Amino acid sequence: MSEASRSAPHPKPYILGIHAYQPGKSQSASGKPLIKLSANENPLGTSPLALAALSAARAEAATYPDPDSLGLREKIAEVHGLDPALVVCGTGSDELLNLAAQGFAGAGDEVLFSRHSFAVYDIAARRCGAQPVEAPDTAYTADVDALLAAVTPHTRVVFLANPNNPTGTWLPPAEVARLHAGLPSDVLLVVDEAYGEYVAPEYQSAAFELAAQYPNVLVTRTFSKIYGLAAERIGWATGAAPLIDVLNRIRGPFNVTASGQAAACAALGDQEFVRASREHNAAQRTALAEVVTQLGNHGLSFVPSEANFLLVLFEGQVSAAAALDALAEEGYAVRHLPGQGLPHALRITIGKSGDMARVAACLKRLCGEAA
Repeated sequence: MSEASRSAPHPKPYILGIHAYQPGKSQSASGKPLIKLSANENPLGTSPLALAALSAARAEAATYPDPDSLGLREKIAEVHGLDPALVVCGTGSDELLNLAAQGFAGAGDEVLFSRHSFAVYDIAARRCGAQPVEAPDTAYTADVDALLAAVTPHTRVVFLANPNNPTGTWLPPAEVARLHAGLPSDVLLVVDEAYGEYVAPEYQSAAFELAAQYPNVLVTRTFSKIYGLAAERIGWATGAAPLIDVLNRIRGPFNVTASGQAAACAALGDQEFVRASREHNAAQRTALAEVVTQLGNHGLSFVPSEANFLLVLFEGQVSAAAALDALAEEGYAVRHLPGQGLPHALRITIGKSGDMARVAACLKRLCGEAA
């Protein structure tokens, strides 16, 4: 190797293939602050109980947190009917998604997910040198048959966001079970339920039951969405003991802060806040969907959503880019995702009722309708 070629560290080639994750914007191109409807945060904020616990825990900022998040794991297990030994906590569910790929895939392997899935899956695959593989979707929804058809002898991990981000679509338990049944036993199925609490309560334990029965299913969740603790970066996963063991081996040693653990425990104890957040979301999402339906003759439509956002499609004279700019002028940041194959769509987080009314009025005016 020549001296010139040794002049600087050389990154791994697969790292250079990563396009860094782009978070939702909170200001316009000119730098004007905007109300953020681009990051799927809870418009009701955070449970008062969680905020009180957060404040109290920060008085102990000089000491390391519990490295095993034992109290939090026990509270998660109590609320969801799980074994705390089969729960692992992470720095948001993002850390756990990346660790799942790192723990079970590498160079020469494939990580499979549906088109229009969460952008982190591609990053997680490339970070460990694996090849990301996208399966075709159907009507913006993960297609079980397409996913199974894309499995090869090199497939090691399959990611399924359910509900899916950024489309909001959801596969019922029978379809998730069918996907799992069709996978080879040495392929890990990761069911990412970041928005799981927004689904009707009677369906919320289905993936946990699958993970309890089989050694190749991992379910991840987060406190960033319905629990309103995005700033604290707290996630968790459950699965068979060997899966949890692998994640524990490679996660950060103090990966969840003391204040985050305390706040998450308190948030779990305030299920009334969770119920109110779910009901607010359902009502405001329905209202926005009705307005978009009214504007259907202008080429607007939406993808049915089970999450805390609505993917609005612009397939007429009004473009998604024009709507993005108009909403920014109105004071709102929403998510435009051309990089994920959705140049004709905006993902609009469900916000406070007044904000959603103004967003709806802006869309009407843009289409030439009376607001």
